[in-house]
Formats: sequence, structure tokens, C-alpha cells
Amino acid sequence: MSHTRRRVLATALAAAFAATTTVMPAQADTCAASVNCNTTVTFTVSAGAGLQITVPNGPLSIGTGSPGAAISGQLGSVTVSDQRASVTATWVAQVSATDFTTGGGTAAETIANSRINYWSGPATATTGTGTFVPGQANAASSVVLDQTRIAFSKTTGAGNNSATWNPTIVVDVPAQAVAGTYTGVIRHSVA
Repeated sequence: MSHTRRRVLATALAAAFAATTTVMPAQADTCAASVNCNTTVTFTVSAGAGLQITVPNGPLSIGTGSPGAAISGQLGSVTVSDQRASVTATWVAQVSATDFTTGGGTAAETIANSRINYWSGPATATTGTGTFVPGQANAASSVVLDQTRIAFSKTTGAGNNSATWNPTIVVDVPAQAVAGTYTGVIRHSVA
């Protein structure tokens, strides 16, 4: 037998073997007339990017004032986006602040975070279902950022959702503050 014929015969045998060993799909149930015949079907809904928070780019200025006065301004849009597609889609966003300093950051050039106040205000936009709760609905309920505080939360609901708010920062400038541009950090997080 020639070498070419052996190759053809080997190829034919391999094809015949593959055809006889192909796995056939499982058959559905066989049911009598007038009886429901069931096929179980599945699909997957995948979660998106998870739970994240977006804050304004900095540095940004909230204004100018003199010693002993209050300087206040809005921070810009803060957004929590929950793409976990969870049956219990609740979350809590928190906020804190560092001290604010100018110059060399000496004691005379520092405004402590105990003089930085925050209030979230109501949501400016929401998506999804559930209960969205501002941490501080108005100026009267503002909080001092010398410790971590609740900025906003979602307490009920399921599925993807988001909330945006535009918080106000109020700095109680000490009477003995020195002139300068003070810099600090407002920190938001969500869990």
C-alpha cells in the first residue's frame, strides 16, 4: 500500500471515529399527550463595575474671607454609583477632612479640621429604586469634620442605583489666622 493511500485511510478512519464519538445533546423529557413537558433554562445577569464614588477634581477654591469670618462654598457633584446588581443594594458614603495649612504649616498657619463643617444637602439626582438619605439635609444639620461622618446613604432597595449631591463646606476661620491660601483634603469613601 502506498504512503498516500495510508494517509487517506488513516484520515478516513479518524473522521469515522470522531463521528461515532460525538456527544449528542441531552434529550428533553418525553411526555404523554396533554402533559407539560419541561425544559429548564438558565441565564446569568452579571454585575457591572461594583460600588464606587466619584468626587470633583481639585484643587478648587470655596472662597475668600477674613480672620474671624466664615468662608463657605459648594464642593461640586459627588456621586455614588452602585453597579453590583445586588438584591440588597444599600451603601453608606462617609466624609472626613484633614487640617488646612498655608505657608510652612506651623501652628499659626494651620486651621484644624475641627473648624471645617460639612452638609450634604438633598440629592441632586438619583437612579434606581430604594431610599436615599442625605447625611445632613440642610445647613442647620451640618457636622464638623474632625472625625468621619456619614455624607449620604441608601437604606433600602435592590439592583443598580446612583445618587449625586453637591455638599457645602463651611470654614470657621479663627480670629488669629494668618493670611494665605490654605490647602487641605476633603475625603469621601463608600462601602
